[in-house]
This record gives sequence, structure tokens and C-alpha cells, in this order.
Amino acid sequence: MSRPTTRIAPSPTGALHLGNARTFLVNWAMARQSGWKIVYRIEDLDTPRVKPGAIGQTTEILTWLGIDWDEQAPLQSENTKPYQQAMEMLAEQSMVYPCTLSRKEIAEAAGAPHAGEHEPRFDPILRPAEIPRSFTEAATNWRFITPETTVSFDDRFAGPISRNPAHTVGDFIVWTQRSQPAYQLAVVIDDHRQGITEVVRGDDLIDSAARQLLLYRALNLAPEPTYTHLPLVRGTDGRRLAKRHGDTRLAHYKDRGVPPERIIALLARWSGIRNAGDFLTAKDFANRFRLDTMPRGDLTFTPEDDQWLIEGGSR
Repeated sequence: MSRPTTRIAPSPTGALHLGNARTFLVNWAMARQSGWKIVYRIEDLDTPRVKPGAIGQTTEILTWLGIDWDEQAPLQSENTKPYQQAMEMLAEQSMVYPCTLSRKEIAEAAGAPHAGEHEPRFDPILRPAEIPRSFTEAATNWRFITPETTVSFDDRFAGPISRNPAHTVGDFIVWTQRSQPAYQLAVVIDDHRQGITEVVRGDDLIDSAARQLLLYRALNLAPEPTYTHLPLVRGTDGRRLAKRHGDTRLAHYKDRGVPPERIIALLARWSGIRNAGDFLTAKDFANRFRLDTMPRGDLTFTPEDDQWLIEGGSR
């Protein structure tokens, strides 16, 4: 039986912040506790948003925290052939089609209400009359024909999950007009070819898990991964931690002289570790973390947390 494998997969579209750090640290701790293999994968396909120097800084910051890995995957952008082959397979089964409709046109279409903050639902009535049976890399988006079905899975933390992507997002993009795979397709292909069996990430991606499982099944890929979706870290306004909540970048605290053990102590408190103290190493975090005692709800980063970190700038 092959060794269970997880991945730490940052995207170099911005600097790592405290919310990213908690997810990666919990993922790393679970892997080290259970003997999983860890693959380090930089997800760099969103090329217009990739920041210069971000890949090196991301690796440096994770190492500074004490997070390591067993294998480093090639950059996604170095070889897009596996994604193209997946698109060809989907096209042969008439499961994808090119689409030139704009976001505004989709949102304004009858029966296409917004499914969430960022993505309007793509109604089946907007599909073309004829679905092609071959894939061409024209400068247009390609969408997956989302079947009318409920996708169910047991999440290690969130419990039983059921979603019907046809009702929430409809036909979603799997190939972009930049002639690159979209996130939903790329993550499925990468996880499969890198042997990923354990996916640990934020619970804002629960709906994505249902879409990804549909792609696993459409492409006849197995085994399907086991998911662990964790609560998010939010600002005092209840929104997901971001620039609007101040500078929560790990590099910011590192530059201010805050030791990594101080940051890990805060992440430990957020992760249900009692009596974490003022300083804690990544190794100690891994020894003490337990998924069953992790808080069930989202965490709030407060100005007091920021002040506590800064006050610990020296030991």
C-alpha cells in the first residue's frame, strides 16, 4: 500500500499571512504525526498575478517557521501537457465546450443568480447548441458540463458534506482564455499525478471539493483524496483575512524582529492548544496539536493579537 501523501501548495500571487500560516502549520503537523509524505507544490498558473520574487520569499518564510517537506514538485507552469491531455479526454466525451460569454452576460442571463461573492452561476440554458468533441487551445474559456447530481464526501473535520455544483455554480471554467488550465482542473491533475491522498485546506474551498470530485470521476481518476477543511482566520469585520485588515504578512512580522516561535504560539492558541505560552516551536506544535480539539468556528484576528506579536519581538 502506498504511503499517504499530502501537499503544501501556496500560490505566489501574494505574501503569506497569518491565516495561510495556520492552515499550512496544521497540515504539516497532521502529516508529521501520521507519517504522511509531504509534497511542496508552488501553484503558479495564475501568471498575471504572480508577484516577482514571491516564490523564493514563500519558501523562505515556510522554512523560517519550521515547516519542511519530503519532495518538491516542479512548477505547474513548466509542463502544461498533462492538463491539455485531460482537456482532450473531456472533449472526447463532450463534457467541455468553449465559451465567450462575459461575467456580466452570465450574471444578467435569466435564471443565473449569483452563487457567491465572486462567481455567478452559469445556467445550462447558456450552453451552445452543439458541443465539440475535440479540444483546441483557442484564446477562450472552456467550461465543464456540470451534471445534475449531488456530490457527497466525509470531511475529516467538517463531517459529512453534500453539494450540488449544478445548483451553486453551474458549468464552471476548466480552461482559461490565457491558454492555461483553471484552478479546478489543475489541482485535480496535480493531486492525482503527485499521489496526493490527503488534502488539508481552508473551508472556503468546500464547494470546490465537490467540483473537483466531479472532475476526478469524469476523468476516471482514483483514488479520490480525503479532505480536511479547516475554519478560516477572519478580521474583526468578519471577512476573510486580507490587506484590508492591516499588514498580517509573515514577512512583516519577521522584519519587525518577531521570532517564528511567537507566531506559532499565537497559531497554537487559534488551533486549540492550551497553555501554548509565549513561544512555541513548530515541532512542539506538531507534538501537541489534536484535530479533535481544534475550534469549530472561524477565528478572529484582532488588533490585540497584532500588538501581542509585536511586543514579543525579542526573547
